[in-house]
Amino acid sequence: MVKAIVGANWGDEGKGKITDVMAAESDIVVRFQGGSNAGHTIVNDYGKFALHQLPSGVFYSHITNIIGNGVALSVENFQKEIKSLVDRGVPMPKILISDRAQIVMPYHVQFDTLEEARLSSKSFGSTKSGIAPFYSDKYAKIGFQISDLYDDKASLMERIEHVLALKNVMLESLYHQEPLKAEDVYEKLMEYKEIVDPYVADTFDFLYHAVKDGKTILLEGQLGSLKDPDFGIYPMVTSSSTLAGYGAVGAGLPPYEIQEIITVVKAYASAVGAGEFVSEIFGEEADELRRRGGDGGEYGATTGRPRRMGWLDLVATRYGCRVQGATCIAMTVLDALGYLDEIPVCVGYELDGKRIDTFPTTSKLRRCKPILVKLPGWKCDIRGIHKYEDLPENTRKYIEFAEKEIGIPVKIVSNGPARDDIIYR
Repeated sequence: MVKAIVGANWGDEGKGKITDVMAAESDIVVRFQGGSNAGHTIVNDYGKFALHQLPSGVFYSHITNIIGNGVALSVENFQKEIKSLVDRGVPMPKILISDRAQIVMPYHVQFDTLEEARLSSKSFGSTKSGIAPFYSDKYAKIGFQISDLYDDKASLMERIEHVLALKNVMLESLYHQEPLKAEDVYEKLMEYKEIVDPYVADTFDFLYHAVKDGKTILLEGQLGSLKDPDFGIYPMVTSSSTLAGYGAVGAGLPPYEIQEIITVVKAYASAVGAGEFVSEIFGEEADELRRRGGDGGEYGATTGRPRRMGWLDLVATRYGCRVQGATCIAMTVLDALGYLDEIPVCVGYELDGKRIDTFPTTSKLRRCKPILVKLPGWKCDIRGIHKYEDLPENTRKYIEFAEKEIGIPVKIVSNGPARDDIIYR
């Protein structure tokens, strides 16, 4: 049984917690795309953690955690993350890294940082983790796969020289930086080989047999539908597909094996980075929601930047669930809304004086204004409630209103950051 857990919106929906909870009944958790440019926040008995590349199953000893071939692997960050877990008392997790995964190089981070500085006010709001340069190189066929680390030196040096011929033209002519040296790049790759060697495996073969043996596999996505390069708010998107469909590619599984797609929807909206955000709010209204949201406030798990805040956007969410192919919804952070007398919800867009109910392309999205309705608040703390029928009536009405508008059943409700703050319908 293969299930995917993905985001409906801009990311930051609470996928890490949902993966952590569902991992208890799983055998394998796979990260299938993205890199250390976003984080999944998890609160459990060991404490509060922000995972960036490690799959969210690392807190369970029975789980095999796989970094799939679709991931942008930063070896330094991988090493730091494992150390930070073990240093805080988490038992060493079982981890496999696909031998087909590709490596984020230090020069990817350098190029990302230089380009954001060059773009200045027109920048993408990148986390400067090297993700766009990494995926550019992957598809330009000048990246380094984990398997390349096991080539003989002459073959690898030939590849490096080819890559640096291109890189150094840009470094020197566009950015006015010192050129890279082939021997330095080779030595760095050999450092990486030593670090990853205990984890490298043919994860395609491993997952093939896991499916045959009836294992329960969770595919864990990063960010959300609206950051997808095809279906998101292009160009202010990430550089890998954030959709469940890509899970088949980024993990190495037949697409028909993905039987459940749990799409995570936050009870309000938030985003890190630049781009269109129709239901965005500002000033004190945004500050108040930011303070009360998440666990300790809405700040990026990777950057620490204050997240942009907004009300639940049902146009974007309905679209986000459709492009994911959602079979059910997990709604998160409902507890944060308990302070409001009335809760605004975006139910449509006004585009050039006309109402639309579908999510348009970016050029039209820029001209959209939110059409809001206000739902009655519940004015109490809902943490600690474990049965759906025990939630306040107005909380249930809020969930059911969203469910009807989106057209997908809400089967999981998260009403707090802890593992046991969860309700199943």
